[in-house]
Amino acid sequence: MFTGIIEEVGRIKEIRRGADFCVAAIECAKVLEGTGIGDSIAVNGVCLTVTAVDRTCFRADVMHETMKRSALAGLKPGDMVNLERAMAADGRFGGHIVTGHIDGTGTITDVKKDGIAVWYTIKTEDRIMRYIIEKGSVAVDGISLTVADVRTDSFRISVIPHTLSQTTLSSKRPGDPVNLENDCVGKYIEHLIKCRDRKENKITAEFLTKYGY
Repeated sequence: MFTGIIEEVGRIKEIRRGADFCVAAIECAKVLEGTGIGDSIAVNGVCLTVTAVDRTCFRADVMHETMKRSALAGLKPGDMVNLERAMAADGRFGGHIVTGHIDGTGTITDVKKDGIAVWYTIKTEDRIMRYIIEKGSVAVDGISLTVADVRTDSFRISVIPHTLSQTTLSSKRPGDPVNLENDCVGKYIEHLIKCRDRKENKITAEFLTKYGY
């Protein structure tokens, strides 16, 4: 589990591509502290498993399913990425619950400066927009952000200077893709309500008679 508070911006050192997968080597420093093989690191919001680690970088396999669902497929050597280690049990929960299992991608359609802040408009599909609510949380490339405005097929976020300086958002331009993860609380609630409704729909007159009602 992650919090969406980015620890470090790393750099793609190497990408080795197969037919439907890739192996990424990512240069970094802070997130290597205490990291070993098998640990989880969120790369632009996507939870990846460390398969090798040395003094300057770690490697991770990116499977076919991950490449289909995320913007990681477009990464190339030299690209910068947001990095966060899995949250320690005694750590502060500064953002919101982020699983690292993204729901899909969006496209930045507008970037506008507003005083010290910068507004980003992100367009995405209906199945992601249904969980986007004003003042709710969303992870954009792994960054925990508050939704400031919701439209039919897009939403807007207002980003403070600190977040811009500590993440890759400052380099994003209209047309760039971003990984999106909805707040998981809303998804679980919806699922539980659907399960309850399905069970209620199975109660018929025959069912009640069978059990003595």
